[in-house]
Amino acid sequence: MSSESTDNLNSYEKMQEIADFILGQTEIRPRIGIICGSGLSGIGDLLSEKRTIPYTEIPHFPKCKVSGHRGELSLGLLEGVPVVCFQGRCHYYEGFGMSEVVLATRIMKLLGAKIMIVTNAAGGLNPSMKVGDMMIIKDHLNFLGLSGISPLRGSNEDRLGPRFPSLTDLYDGGIRQIARAVAVSMNIQHEVHEGILAALGGPSYETVAELKFLRLAGVDAVGMSTVHEAIAARHCGMLVFGCSLITNECIVEYGTNREPNHEEVIEASKNGANKFATFISKLVSGLRQQDTIA
Repeated sequence: MSSESTDNLNSYEKMQEIADFILGQTEIRPRIGIICGSGLSGIGDLLSEKRTIPYTEIPHFPKCKVSGHRGELSLGLLEGVPVVCFQGRCHYYEGFGMSEVVLATRIMKLLGAKIMIVTNAAGGLNPSMKVGDMMIIKDHLNFLGLSGISPLRGSNEDRLGPRFPSLTDLYDGGIRQIARAVAVSMNIQHEVHEGILAALGGPSYETVAELKFLRLAGVDAVGMSTVHEAIAARHCGMLVFGCSLITNECIVEYGTNREPNHEEVIEASKNGANKFATFISKLVSGLRQQDTIA
């Protein structure tokens, strides 16, 4: 875990120092930033003209340690588009402060990215979602944020964004439309849903009562990340697209003798990783073709 204080990492000058270090390693100037969820780091393997930097070599950068997160970033071309791909993230439940959790998002902005694609492994709460399906995130319920734990807490950095950003239509409707068209082109539209993601603190999985409550609230999938990065990206002025790979079915009945576990999540991520990576790659191609990347 990083020895830097949260306040220090929230310094614009410190973030610019990190960004300058990364830019000095490559001629790639990314227009899209991608954050890979558990077991989904293979997206970065699709890059050409790639330069990979372990997080341990980046000054001041926090080191993620959760299984399924490689802990490195890659810069290169994806479908001809310059991208930066963070292959692994830091989670709030690991003990990181929110400024550390969203540092990658702010760094990709300083690297020049206009769009953030954020991915995760999530539990499927909507009964129509099966393991291996994908969910395009339409909106979220941020339970950490509702309790005051926000990446925007503290003094505002005006060079990044406004004090009170709006989160209406946070997950860009135009990009979601392109993603739905990609699903049709891949003939997987029956496996690609659109829904609401709930972000909880973790690392424990949810109780049956909590899941029943979330379902009543209209939640379709449950995770422990993503929304914090999405909020930070909106604050920075980036367009946001979020997508979940459903890696386990939420258990909403007592006495089933079934329990979710991280090994199950990683295994499901591995099984669905290639299709998921292809989906994201084709989405980037669609963004390029429709001139979304200005």
